[in-house]
Amino acid sequence: MGSMGGSKHLKSIAAPRYWPILRKEYKWVVKPSPGPHAIARSIPLLLIARDVLRLAKTGKEARRLISEGYFKIDGKVRRDYKFPVGMMDVIEVVGANEYYRVVPVPTKVLDLVKIAKEEASFKLVRIEDKTTVKNGHVQLNLHDGRNILVRVSDPRNPVEDVYETLGTLQVALPGQEILNYIPLKEGVVAIISGGRNVGRVGRIVSIHRGMRRHRSIVTIEDKNGVKVQTSLDYIFPIGVEKPLITLPEGAW
Repeated sequence: MGSMGGSKHLKSIAAPRYWPILRKEYKWVVKPSPGPHAIARSIPLLLIARDVLRLAKTGKEARRLISEGYFKIDGKVRRDYKFPVGMMDVIEVVGANEYYRVVPVPTKVLDLVKIAKEEASFKLVRIEDKTTVKNGHVQLNLHDGRNILVRVSDPRNPVEDVYETLGTLQVALPGQEILNYIPLKEGVVAIISGGRNVGRVGRIVSIHRGMRRHRSIVTIEDKNGVKVQTSLDYIFPIGVEKPLITLPEGAW
């Protein structure tokens, strides 16, 4: 992927395999803008408008709809047709009363699931890292590029900091007030975000931590009692008793 250079386009053969494009039909596809999600983990908004939601027949039509403000991502209008849309992002088709969430799915890696308007009011974000900043406050760095500051009254006893790396926050949209926290631990429900078992959903039954994160192995058990293993890197908690989000039919 390093040979894309600074061009606006990307040969379709080099696009991530899960992008919803007909490779023989389109020689060139849109290259996502730099943004909250990496190119390899996102889909440009134009492809979502034209190829996933099929709201436009051509790239030109899709660019017009986007520039006219018909799409909100996480509650904010996005007019850049190259805007990178990634995992757990919430898409609203303005004026159509239609809402979608981007979720990991088997084989296709990322896809859209239709959700109710009430569910579009929040997003799940995984804590990738955390740092202590000025005055002992804690900054949470999240998977979609955003940061949330947790204010601490007493740095010597930071009782407000209950959050751990690789846990998940449920945050309000378009603001980012923390509504809920799902820790990464045995018993919670998680979805696998990458690798061979991408899109599988189940309850975490064991976590075997290695010297490094990518060498740590997590076992989940799905609704049928089938157990699968994956790297800790690919585990995304989505609920304590049950998933907080709508999933593809049959996933849970």
